[in-house]
Amino acid sequence: QYPFPLIKRAWELGLMNSHIPESCGGLGLGSFEACLITEELAYGCTGVQTAIEANSLGQMPVIIAGNEHQQKKYLGRMTEEPMMCAYCVTEPGAGSDVAGIKTKAEKKGDEYVINGQKMWITNGGKANWYFLLARSNPDPKAPASKAFTGFIVEADSPGVQIGRKEINMGQRCSDTRGITFEDVRVPKENVLIAEGAGFKIAMRAFDKTRPPVAAGAVGLAKRALDEATKYALERKTFGKAIVEHQAVSFLLAEMAMKVELARMAYQRAAWEVDAGHRNTYYASIAKAFAGDIANQVATDAVQIFGGNGFNTEYPVEKLMRDAKIYQV
Repeated sequence: QYPFPLIKRAWELGLMNSHIPESCGGLGLGSFEACLITEELAYGCTGVQTAIEANSLGQMPVIIAGNEHQQKKYLGRMTEEPMMCAYCVTEPGAGSDVAGIKTKAEKKGDEYVINGQKMWITNGGKANWYFLLARSNPDPKAPASKAFTGFIVEADSPGVQIGRKEINMGQRCSDTRGITFEDVRVPKENVLIAEGAGFKIAMRAFDKTRPPVAAGAVGLAKRALDEATKYALERKTFGKAIVEHQAVSFLLAEMAMKVELARMAYQRAAWEVDAGHRNTYYASIAKAFAGDIANQVATDAVQIFGGNGFNTEYPVEKLMRDAKIYQV
């Protein structure tokens, strides 16, 4: 079930939309502060955190590339009431390979007509508007840096068809769907920067949003470590708490080291981008490393719980399921 009551409360407390500039009614916080918020939210539930963080991903292209009118119109409404947006880039045949996108945008007069299908869109069925990346240059040999255009698309535009909610392995409260665009007309005023600038915008958005994804993975890992530590202090075998067995205590120590190092990785990536440096290298490392660590620590937590870890009455099996998305 989509956690809108929690999302509404997070919005009221200022835990959402932290990137939105003050000029649009937002907090204007940097990536570092956003990551700290994200880690704490993920500690509670990465499904809820992902629903909230997807807003930042959808907003980021408008924050970094939108003109004043676009920012006030689309970012401003996010600060007036709790609402969602989404980042429509992934397709059935194009995930990490962004240059493989097939969705097409054809200019007709003062509008663009968009046709194509997007997949695995977080907040897809709840969004008020989408950032959409589409191929605007029909030449298949055109370089990616000039072939794609970024659009802001109202979710209630005629021709937007929202697919069913996908039932995923983990983070099940998050709303993930496919979205089809069939002859969707978008005014030229909703183009970000200019035709052909979309790929660069999407890549710049990733530099700013990968650190919070890594922070979410760290929040999950820290929760798994804490749950495993608490259980190891309470569970007794052979007349003593299992934490007193070296096999368990050494495992907990390694889990703690991994959590701390993953946290340092995302904080370095966030600091770099806030300092105005290009952080692609550090952001990529942080996201990949923290994703691996979340899975390793969650798996180790299940191991420490033993048979209980395999049962839904205990918290770590959910953490193990939720962690996998950070690696794929």
